Amino acid sequence: MIEKPRTLLAMGRRVGERLLTAPVRERLVQVADVDPYLVADDFTDPRVRAALAGTEVLYTSWGCPPITAAVLAAAPRLRAVVHAAGSVKGHVTPACWQRGLLVSSAASANAEPVAEYTLAAILFAGKRVLEISRLYREHRDELDWDTRFPGFGNYRRTIGIVGASRIGRRVIELLRPFELDALVADPYLTDDLGVPHVELDELLTRSDVVSLHAPALPETRHLIDAARLARMRDGATLINTARGALVDQDALIAELTAGRLYAVIDHTEPEILPSGSPLYDLPHVLLTPHIAGSLGGELARMAELALDELSRYARGLPFAHGVSAETLARIA
Repeated sequence: MIEKPRTLLAMGRRVGERLLTAPVRERLVQVADVDPYLVADDFTDPRVRAALAGTEVLYTSWGCPPITAAVLAAAPRLRAVVHAAGSVKGHVTPACWQRGLLVSSAASANAEPVAEYTLAAILFAGKRVLEISRLYREHRDELDWDTRFPGFGNYRRTIGIVGASRIGRRVIELLRPFELDALVADPYLTDDLGVPHVELDELLTRSDVVSLHAPALPETRHLIDAARLARMRDGATLINTARGALVDQDALIAELTAGRLYAVIDHTEPEILPSGSPLYDLPHVLLTPHIAGSLGGELARMAELALDELSRYARGLPFAHGVSAETLARIA
């Protein structure tokens, strides 16, 4: 008999309502000793404090409060955090690593929809779908698209992937069936991804589409600044499904206003732009409100991966998607 680990659910209330579907709750009670309807969004709540005392595993998602030293003191049996979402930086504190907690993340599951969104954005960018759709609605007549967009299309276009993260690697895989040429830039990359590994400045100069998949770190803030935007080819497209802080937004707006570059932006700084931001209205921009990651039915993929990890823990197996303090500094 496998002993079920005492588990507490910890995430935002609204996240819990969407993530913890009936099938997820049913499987939870199969692999863990858990109250599937007690969701902690505040570790100071009396019911939660009582549950923490015997908790061995926290099954977390977005909106989980920080697991501080005070929380750990109230949870002396806590041994692991299984995160049914991407980054653990918001709630796994240095005190967790000092305790020696095992940590797992469903970041690889969350990478899939972001990579799918990116692939669609790349293909639409090559065909100038956004701009042609706008012009067609305006003119409502036949136009000479080849004259307006010389050489448009996706055949043998060069796609630059900035960051060999889970998402960046998955995008490279998804591009393989297409007759596109990919490049990758990442200072930490040591393995062969089957595409040329080049310096960032070279990638920007050579690419028709540049897609960002680097983490937001102090050293990557405004990684794509005015000087690097100026290196991009006329008519090139910048895709940002990573973090708004990677791009000097004012410099990008200047390039977009001039009409020299195109952009597909799913993450900005701040995340909700002021109502007067030019990015809402510039014709060369496809702006979406941080929807590339897991939403709707895609949440089930993350929940299932986290349940698999919880099951592995219960059977005494190592996590398949573990996160360490050493790798945390270089990931999202």
